[in-house]
Amino acid sequence: MDQTITELNQKIDALTEQVAFLTEEARQQKRRRQEWEELQNDLTPVAGEMYRLTVEQLNEIESYVQLEDGLRLLKRLMRNTRNLEQMLDQMESVAAMWQDLSPLSQDAFYTLMQRLDEMEQKGYFAFLRGGMAIADNVVTSFTEEDVRQLGENIVLILQTVKEMTQPEIMTMMRNTAHVIREEEPPVDVSMFTILRQLNDPSVKRGLAKTLSVLRTVSEN
Repeated sequence: MDQTITELNQKIDALTEQVAFLTEEARQQKRRRQEWEELQNDLTPVAGEMYRLTVEQLNEIESYVQLEDGLRLLKRLMRNTRNLEQMLDQMESVAAMWQDLSPLSQDAFYTLMQRLDEMEQKGYFAFLRGGMAIADNVVTSFTEEDVRQLGENIVLILQTVKEMTQPEIMTMMRNTAHVIREEEPPVDVSMFTILRQLNDPSVKRGLAKTLSVLRTVSEN
């Protein structure tokens, strides 16, 4: 008899637990249903407004875009999803690199501005402006035929300039210019004085070089 009562109590306890579980489950379902209904009530006006705005916007672009165009664009985007992902990855990489290089670029910009200011103070830009004016004068002073002949003889011209800029030639030209500028020639020079100067070895060498130059000019 006692065993039967014990088993009956156990069954009653198990049934009570099941009823409590079902009651709690029903309460949670009711709460979820109420939350969903509240969310639906909240979203219904928003969805209606979005639908109205969408219809208005579509009406505005109806003459430019058809539904088939939108579907075709959507399918194309879906086909190029991987390409879009790669493009976005590259953009993220570039953005990250720019963030890393931004301090360096700012320092480089400030350094460049400082260097340009120093060049301006030293007169580089003024020199360039003057060089541009010289270039303009050169360009306007030569015809197309002059430029063509210059191109044909540029090697000879450069070789001549190279010979003219040798140290001994430049030294001779400088000394000659110094003598012409600094030394005043005598007013009355007799023939005897000139003949006596011919005995000077330096004068003899100068006359020999002058005669060689004259002979070269005559031969050419």
